[in-house]
This record gives sequence, structure tokens and C-alpha cells, in this order.
Amino acid sequence: MTSTNPEEADLATYEELAEIEREFDDLDVEIIRKQYHLSKDAYKKRKAVISKIFKFWSHVFEAAPPEIDRYIQPSDSEIFAEALVNVEVDRFELENGSSEANGSASGDPRSISIKFEFSPNEWFDDTVLEKKFWWRRASDGWAGLVSEPVRVHWKKGKDPTKGLMDGAIKLWEARQRVGDMRKRDLAEFDHMAKITENWNGDNTSFFTWFAYVSSRRWVSAEESAEAVKAELAARERVKSGTELAKVELPEDDQLESQVEAHEDGDSLATVLAEDLWPGAIRYFTQAQENAELSDDDFEEDDEEDDDGAENLQEDGMIDMRKLVGGGNDVGDSDGETRARKKRRT
Repeated sequence: MTSTNPEEADLATYEELAEIEREFDDLDVEIIRKQYHLSKDAYKKRKAVISKIFKFWSHVFEAAPPEIDRYIQPSDSEIFAEALVNVEVDRFELENGSSEANGSASGDPRSISIKFEFSPNEWFDDTVLEKKFWWRRASDGWAGLVSEPVRVHWKKGKDPTKGLMDGAIKLWEARQRVGDMRKRDLAEFDHMAKITENWNGDNTSFFTWFAYVSSRRWVSAEESAEAVKAELAARERVKSGTELAKVELPEDDQLESQVEAHEDGDSLATVLAEDLWPGAIRYFTQAQENAELSDDDFEEDDEEDDDGAENLQEDGMIDMRKLVGGGNDVGDSDGETRARKKRRT
């Protein structure tokens, strides 16, 4: 029987819409799951081919989209150009067949691992840096990616993170020691809050991202499991008509964001996993095209310089380049390439 009360009718309609939206979310998750399994063989083939291409991944990062490029400083570009060997993205909960986030035996595909492999270099001792992100749900209804800080073992004087990485790791370890990942009356919390007044992921280094924990407070696996169970039970009650759908508003926790080393760490991880990783060949091709255009521009500039020099000599003026040996090529081609490709000055 249809209700004659407009308010009751509106509530019923909103309830249905809210549940339909959740069903669309569930479908998106299943699409990610199926796509991951279907594309595994293609990614294996791609890895085998690109392993034969010199500095493939450094070229990919040269043409990275703005959402990634904004965090890459000139010093980061140098590290990528000289030492980056490989990048891998895995939906690791699908690989190990279990999920702490949703209780599913098949795992949650939204949890991701991003692995960077480096050759021995002058900046840090690590050859592999792996950053894991777990998809979790908080007791207040928030859901998203959380991570643990990863230490980069920088060589003396090479750390570009301005203390953010060390500060984030020390705060993490201090909270673990006291058994409270939300504890704030700690010297490490105050120290981190002071550092972030001036430094963040935007103005330090791409590598600050490895120190990311969460865009809000930390969510443990245990809290997430309980929250998921509660949400599923609530959805069943809504479907059966015993409870109206509720709109949950997550807590607004500004204090935690003040001690986050890289506030957009989850967004950056998503772009790396869902854009740069699957589109690596496209970005590599774009980098090659950009390099060719840059070479053409330099050739045009050289031709203009030569024409100008000839005109000066015809007018009886001295070619100053000959006096200082400027007619010879200076520097190697690799140095010239890096200079042309550098995005920031």
C-alpha cells in the first residue's frame, strides 16, 4: 500500500536511493577484482618487454600526470633518472586470499601495494621500497586507505624530506609502544606538529609519501572488521524494512591531519595504481614524443644562433664563441637530456 504521507514517501525513496548507491559501490569493487585477475597475464608480458627498455620507468615519471608531477621535485627526478629500475602494483589481499577489511575470503581489491625497485645509488641504501595501503572502515562510517610509514635508509646528508619521514616514524613507534594509535600527549606528536607547520608533501620530496599514514586518524584492522560487520547488518535491516537508512557523517579530526607527513598520500597512491601503472606505455610514449619535440626546438635555436653569428661576422664583428671555445659541444648528451626534461627550476 502506498503511503499518503509525503514525508514518509520521501524517506522511503531516499532509503531506496541510498541502498542502490551502495549496490553500485559493490559493483565497482567487483569490477576491480575481476579486472585484476583478467589482466595479470598481460601485465606479466608487459614487464618482460619493458625490462629490455633502458630507463623505461624514469621516462614514465617524466610524463606523469599533474596529480603525480606536482609532488616530484628536481631532486626526485634525478633519483628516478639515475636509479629507478621497476615499479609494481599489486592488489595484495587478492593474492593472499583473505581480507581483514571486509571479511571476504577472496580479499578486498581496494587494498594496494606499490613497489619501487632501485639500482645501487648515491642517495639511499634500499633497493626495494614497498608501500602498502589497506582499505578500511572506521566505526564512525568513514572508509578509505590507511598505511604504515616506510623508512628510507638515506645516506648521510641525502634525506630531502626535511625531517618529516623521521618524525612520522618516531610518532608511529611511540604510539605503538603505549598501545594507543590515537595518543596525542606525546613529545613525538608535538614535534611532528611543529615540523608540518612549514614542510609537507608539496614542498619537500616525492619520497615523503612513504611516510604517509592516514588522511585522518588511524583505523586498525580490528576496528575495520567490526565496522564492516555493523554496516552489513544495518544494510540487511534496511532491506527488510525494520530500519531506515542512516547517513553517517565521519568525525572531523583536524589534529591528526596536522601531524600527517603527506596529507594527500592516499590520493597519490590511487593515481599511481589506477592511472600511471596501467597507462605506463602511454606515458612512456608521451615522454619520447616530448623529447623529440625538445630536440627539434634545440636544433631550431642552434640554427638561429648560427645565422646570427654569421651576420655578425659579415658586419665585421667578432664571434665571441671562438674566443672562449664556445664552438665546441659542452657536456654529455645525458646531461643535456636531463636539463631539457627538468620540469622545475
